[in-house]
Amino acid sequence: MAENNRPVSSPRRGPHGPHGPGGGPPMEKAKDFKGTLRKLLNYVKPFKAAIIAVMIFAIGSTIFNIAGPKVLSGATTEIFNGLVSKVSGGSGVDFDKIGQILLTVMGMYVLSGSFMFVQGWLMSGVSQKMTYRMRKDISEKIHRIPMKYYESNTHGEVLSRVTNDVDTLGMSLNQSITQLITSVTTLIGVLVMMLSISGILTVIALLILPISTVLVMLVVKKSQKYFKQQQEYLGHVNGQVEEVYGGHLVIKAFNREERSLEEFERDNRILYKSAMLSQFLSGMMQPIMQFVGNLGYVGVAVVGAWLAARGSISVGDIQAFIQYVRQFTQPITQIAQVSNMLQSMAAAAERVFEFLEEDEEENNAENPVPPEKIEGNVEFEHVKFGYDPNKIIISDFSASVEKGQTVAIVGPTGAGKTTMVKLLMRFYDVNGGSIKVDGHDIRGFERSSLREAFGMVLQDTWLFNGTIMENIRYGRLDATDEEVIAAAKAAHVDRFIRTLPDGYQTELNEESGNVSQGQKQLLTIARAILADNKILILDEATSSVDTRTEIRIQKAMNNLMKGRTSFVIAHRLSTIRDADLILVMKDGDITEQGTHDQLIEKNGFYAALYNSQFAEA
Repeated sequence: MAENNRPVSSPRRGPHGPHGPGGGPPMEKAKDFKGTLRKLLNYVKPFKAAIIAVMIFAIGSTIFNIAGPKVLSGATTEIFNGLVSKVSGGSGVDFDKIGQILLTVMGMYVLSGSFMFVQGWLMSGVSQKMTYRMRKDISEKIHRIPMKYYESNTHGEVLSRVTNDVDTLGMSLNQSITQLITSVTTLIGVLVMMLSISGILTVIALLILPISTVLVMLVVKKSQKYFKQQQEYLGHVNGQVEEVYGGHLVIKAFNREERSLEEFERDNRILYKSAMLSQFLSGMMQPIMQFVGNLGYVGVAVVGAWLAARGSISVGDIQAFIQYVRQFTQPITQIAQVSNMLQSMAAAAERVFEFLEEDEEENNAENPVPPEKIEGNVEFEHVKFGYDPNKIIISDFSASVEKGQTVAIVGPTGAGKTTMVKLLMRFYDVNGGSIKVDGHDIRGFERSSLREAFGMVLQDTWLFNGTIMENIRYGRLDATDEEVIAAAKAAHVDRFIRTLPDGYQTELNEESGNVSQGQKQLLTIARAILADNKILILDEATSSVDTRTEIRIQKAMNNLMKGRTSFVIAHRLSTIRDADLILVMKDGDITEQGTHDQLIEKNGFYAALYNSQFAEA
């Protein structure tokens, strides 16, 4: 619609690219992490059995994987003892025993892999089913949310919740749950196995943690300010590119190319420096971890060799312990990554749940009036309305419209013309007074039933990706091909359609770029004719076309309005001279009403508007 008199929030510009240590996505924190987590747990309750199965298989897979090195150490010890025995003149290596150990280890790893495959398959199913359900809930919610929500939030914001947030939630859930279970189980399991082998070696291995943690924290603290600066200036650079690309003609017309380049180069230079330093410092963490880890391996090897020489530990246990040391640092890193994923998941879930918990339109009336009884008589009785109840913009408006009459609503931009239409369609409810259709207050109808009685042709045409036949049939889905063609003829668009290579089966692309603006408007009028509603709303349907096309559209609209109560919003006053009633709006109120001749005779605001257009012409 052309006017809405509502504040529109600015779109949220999200930076792109690496924004955190390690080059990961930026971590957005949830405002209420615990509350969101509770809601998410309630949401996944239908999949509780599958999640429990995932946990069992994940733990089983991890246990078999952890036990592998300990069992395998028996083979190493057997080989070492066999070689020593052979040197001393003994029987040598017992290959049968080694073969049994290797078969046991292979069986354990096969079981571990099988369990991991099953838990991965189950978790993928749970996450996809949950995102499917969530998208379905959002899709249904979209139709139940009042119009004021869409007028105070950008389309991109709503689409982001349906696509980005749900995708983030699904991927994070799929990865974080299994990784968290596996990491915690691995950490506990490896620690137990290390302690079972040697308490002294375990203490040496644990000394790695505080050293590596302190070093990593120092690097993170140093790099954090560069990541923050990188995120900030990436937003600046993206914004500049978007603005320059969108306003390229204006920039060239005013010779501002050099100024734009200077601004871009300045911000791009800061972005380059901050990105380079942040990525360099972030990249240092892995070598630091490896360096400290290698020191731990050296310590374990030296002390382990001394213990083995004393006979306190076997060679196979040293080999197993070194494997466990390698495994011990992995789950700690993974848990840190999971905590980031959980924060990201909670932030995405919070935005989705905020949308799902938005107030909905009240659709049900106690004793709803049947829509079949609507004939088209409309009465406004002392209507009062304000988008903000404390700021009334329509203070006291009354008018009576009989069925079949044409009512024109005129006035300058922002006067509130479209507001009247929104009240009539119950996109908003009046703050005082009432609007009646055939003597019944419109609040006595179910909203969906009331809107069934209205047909609309808007200034902004809407056609979807499909054939012309399908686009016209959208007005009444059970219409036959003959009825569609008859509606197209009444809209004066049939001849144009037949000149197209595929006629009524011509595919319209997503932007409907293969038909002109006037042709698109005629197709929407054909759709409204096919719908055959009792009451019509025509919102500046000819404002964006040339004079010749306007004449064709006006003829089509005359066919459309025959026998129907019609509300016409128009800027070009020459098109509504024959209206049965003209409502003149200014600053949200009806200042004058009457026929064209009556209003011209009054020589008031309407006469000034009309004469100014005539003078301009």
